[in-house]
Amino acid sequence: MVSHPIRIGLLGCGNVGAAFAALVAQRADAIESLTGLQLRIARVAVRSVSRDRGIAFAPGVLTHDTAAVVSDPAVDVVIETMGGIEPARTLILEALKAGKPVITANKELLANVGPELYRAAEAAGVDLLFEAAVGGGIPIIRPLRESLKGERIKRVMGIVNGTTNYILTRMTESGASYHDALAEAQSLGYAERDPTADVEGYDAGAKAAILATIAFGAAVAAGDVYREGIAGVNDTDIAFAARLGYRIKLLAIADQYDDGSIGVRVHPAMVPVDHPLASVRDSYNAVFVEGEAVGNLMFYGRGAGGNPTASAVLGDTIDAAANLRSGTAASLGTLQPVRIRPIDDVESEYYLQLEVADQPGVLARVAQVFGAHGVSIRSMEQDGLGDRARIIFITHTAREADVQATLNELRQLEAVRQINGLLRVIANGS
Repeated sequence: MVSHPIRIGLLGCGNVGAAFAALVAQRADAIESLTGLQLRIARVAVRSVSRDRGIAFAPGVLTHDTAAVVSDPAVDVVIETMGGIEPARTLILEALKAGKPVITANKELLANVGPELYRAAEAAGVDLLFEAAVGGGIPIIRPLRESLKGERIKRVMGIVNGTTNYILTRMTESGASYHDALAEAQSLGYAERDPTADVEGYDAGAKAAILATIAFGAAVAAGDVYREGIAGVNDTDIAFAARLGYRIKLLAIADQYDDGSIGVRVHPAMVPVDHPLASVRDSYNAVFVEGEAVGNLMFYGRGAGGNPTASAVLGDTIDAAANLRSGTAASLGTLQPVRIRPIDDVESEYYLQLEVADQPGVLARVAQVFGAHGVSIRSMEQDGLGDRARIIFITHTAREADVQATLNELRQLEAVRQINGLLRVIANGS
């Protein structure tokens, strides 16, 4: 087999970039033997050329100049692991314009300006690959983009943020409070000092936008995603969920409806214990795909970390290099405009927890409010609290706007002391 040299320009050499460079050095001979591609790191753009990264780069490889890496004629493929929108966007556009395939793990970038980058790659006839942007080392983008390209995908639903899944696992299995579980996640390096992007659902929202774009062939941005975080989930919700046969997970959900519209949302949800996603623990991720012909599929594995993410980047690099050698490129096709359903139009089952005065007629008045808004109660459980009572409802499938109208009216009832929890419920079989 004739070897074909592929010279890589690496933008950023932090956690993922350094793991990728080490993986290339470790696997280069095996990759060449299998594919005939001789991968070599030619240029690396870093903030500090003197910092020890545990990798021995040849003299002249490290530079402060990101633009020089992109424009260097000795670079064939560009890997972007810098993060953020700028200058990553400009650098990627320049690389694509120069006919260089680009591999990125940048979910924030793709969720905000992805369509612009996809068009640029299409116009240049080169690859823009981003397996590592969702699910770390889990192969989910390529199956949606290639293996399931002819499938009508009805739903993509998953746990795509390891930090929140770790926190909810600790709350469920050890009874830890939200704040204690978050502190533990930070001490283990699963959560940043400022955990807002994770716990408020921004990270999962960006990934949901990317998944919806690929699964449905539609231009979906992060701003199209309805988002709730997990800070409002408490130990009482966890306990009642377990008692009712559910576990609480932060889910990213993208649905395609019969009229062609789609709904994309991120929020905590109660998942039946016998659903595959309910057993996903700690910092692991999983994506559940429902197709019209193929049925249900689940992709599971490490959702973050330098090595798993670098593995996905390396897989994309090999694909891009092989396509460059053969003069071909993967294509997303033309992304179609689509109507995004607002959260008010989404339908789900709901869990609702009320604290009410423990007096005659209260339950009847509460049930009357549900009925007035067309929200049907599937199950109800009452828990006495002295002069108060706690009532837990699970509804049949209802429209979000109707449930919110029910809550607004319940708040006006003198007998309703407090509404403590509202969680959407994933129905059995969904």
